[in-house]
Amino acid sequence: MKLLLADDHDLVRDSVAAYLRNEGFEEVTTSSSVDQTIEILQADSAFDLILLDYQMPGMNGLKGLEQLLNDYPGVPIAIISGAASAEVARRAIECGAVGFVPKSLPAKSIAGAVHIMVSGTVFAPFEFMSQKEAKPETGLTSRETEVLRGLCEGKANKEIALDLGLSEVTIKLHVRTLGRKLEARNRTHAAMIAREMGWFD
Repeated sequence: MKLLLADDHDLVRDSVAAYLRNEGFEEVTTSSSVDQTIEILQADSAFDLILLDYQMPGMNGLKGLEQLLNDYPGVPIAIISGAASAEVARRAIECGAVGFVPKSLPAKSIAGAVHIMVSGTVFAPFEFMSQKEAKPETGLTSRETEVLRGLCEGKANKEIALDLGLSEVTIKLHVRTLGRKLEARNRTHAAMIAREMGWFD
């Protein structure tokens, strides 16, 4: 049985791969990005299952999943994540993923989930999937929220300023404040945090 585990967190990837091998999945290939996963699949796409980390270079939300599903329709793909919400999990399955595996599951349960998905059954842990999607308190003002929404839409400061009827300097100040409040390294990171939290689903 051949598995492909794609995760950019070295410790998580290596630990899960080692455990799966110990559980009898002898052939476990690993990658750390969507691009690397594509390179592997271009050389050999005969995998029984791909486990794809939700927060990984090239994923861009679920776009990476959609790309791989389109390019390799015969290969079962599941999402594995330690941070994605139940709503993200539901959307992934609606896109065509064969399951969603929370990293919070015990190692033995992850192996069990892999067995289930390889057998052709969708794996969606009931307790996780039934979580209510209450919108969290963001700690942002309404204006900061509007600016953050613009960042999530990939807009430049000038475009956001035009949309909101504000000066570009004001938008820059809001972006700087957002970076501090969200502990984001830059505007792209701030948008990624917002999407991961599901604030604009």
